[in-house]
Amino acid sequence: MATQINQSLMSNGKKQLIAVLLILALGVGAGAYLMRTDKPKDDDGHGHGAAAHSDAKAGDHKAHAGHSDAEGKEVTPTKGPKGGKLFVEAGYGLEMTIFETGVAPEFRIYTYKDGKPVAPNLSKVTATIQRLGRKPQEFIFAPERDYLKAKGTVEEPHSFAVQIFARYDGKPYTFDYEQVEARITLTDAQMKSSGVEVAAVGPASIKSMLQLTGEVGLNQDRSVQVVPRLTGLVESVSVNVGDRVRRGQILAVVSSQTLADQRSELQASSKRLAMARSTFDREKKLWEEKISAQQDYLQAQQVMQEAEIAEQLARQKLASLGALTSSAGRLTSYEIRSPIDGAITSKKISVGEVVKDDAHIFTVADLSTVWVDLNIYAKDLNTIKTGQKATIRSTAFEASAAGTVSYVGALIGNQTRTAPARIVLPNPQGIWHPGLPVTVELVADEVTVPMAISVDALQTLRDAPVVFGRYGDHFEARPVGTGRSDGKMVEITQGLEVGEKYAARNSYVVKADIGKASASHDH
Repeated sequence: MATQINQSLMSNGKKQLIAVLLILALGVGAGAYLMRTDKPKDDDGHGHGAAAHSDAKAGDHKAHAGHSDAEGKEVTPTKGPKGGKLFVEAGYGLEMTIFETGVAPEFRIYTYKDGKPVAPNLSKVTATIQRLGRKPQEFIFAPERDYLKAKGTVEEPHSFAVQIFARYDGKPYTFDYEQVEARITLTDAQMKSSGVEVAAVGPASIKSMLQLTGEVGLNQDRSVQVVPRLTGLVESVSVNVGDRVRRGQILAVVSSQTLADQRSELQASSKRLAMARSTFDREKKLWEEKISAQQDYLQAQQVMQEAEIAEQLARQKLASLGALTSSAGRLTSYEIRSPIDGAITSKKISVGEVVKDDAHIFTVADLSTVWVDLNIYAKDLNTIKTGQKATIRSTAFEASAAGTVSYVGALIGNQTRTAPARIVLPNPQGIWHPGLPVTVELVADEVTVPMAISVDALQTLRDAPVVFGRYGDHFEARPVGTGRSDGKMVEITQGLEVGEKYAARNSYVVKADIGKASASHDH
């Protein structure tokens, strides 16, 4: 009886074990089926799956060093026989180079099978590069001699992520890599501490400037040559060159016999006039009282009128000389006075010498305004107009001022082949001295351009003009073409896009950091 019970228990245990094993087997099978149905499928003809497409999004510059989606394993590039990046997978080799000897930079690809070169026409290759802040750029390769050549130029800098799609012997291959050049990373905090400021590329008004040279001169409309107007002996001189004088101020005193004669004539004329008036008054009274004849009255009137004319003539002679009054009652003393407010710029008179009536003994100039004299070449005459604003800068010291073109000559000199022009320059502080050489900037033309940047943003890298674009936390060099400039803004003809951010101030800091980083020119 016991034996039967034991056999029954053993039979039930085996049945339970078999049931557990069946359940486990069903679970493993279901899991395997689910894994097969969830496996991602390749979605293009290159075997470049969804994961690879995710990595290729614009602006994503992760370093996929030689990744191959065809077999799902990494292919690390090495240096190839042509000095480029060599990728090898399943015996198929592809070497990517950038060739720029005597030509614009271009992609060239060499292909191999089991380490031996194969004809380029046996492979079909395209490549896509992604730069910071730019749309992807595709290159199509065509056979040429022993390599595949891409259509299009590989612009500098050669800093980008690259994906290569190749098909050989019916099999797809995908390789990707990244190379970085002329790029640094600066956070906002680092930019602030370095004084680097960012601006956006946009339209601007560019003023074309005409550079000229000139010389400061006296304002001839406010400059006077002082002459004695009488010959005489110089008794005293009260001013020197550089002295500021007021209108009517005595500059010198001259003793003149001619002046004494004229003053004596005035005195005599005045006395004759007084006597003639007295006689006229007496004769008039006698005629009115019927005591004397009318003829005597009329004769006295004529004599008085002649005396008046003589006295007026003598007075006007002295008035024209400014010598109606004499110094200390001396008839020979002639005071030479300043005709205007200004400064003594020339003095040619000394005590004790005899001066002639037409000698230029002083030059008095009002220096509150000066002239800047220019010589304009014929080719520039059409750009110079009266009323035009100009900026004048000293070549001897740091000073600048704004003036206005007041005159442009109508004739061109036979010898110089230039026409004269003049700028009126305010000089309230007296810093613009006659004879001072200056440079003059005139606005020749003004035009609005679609793209312009600050002049301070331009730097030179590898002997070419560049601007450092801002992309996230990165600055990267962008070679640019430039056009017109007014010294503050410069037109950009190529290399940047409207709205693109760039290092506008202290861009030399970015250049120095790139130099420290020793960014390679990786080909």
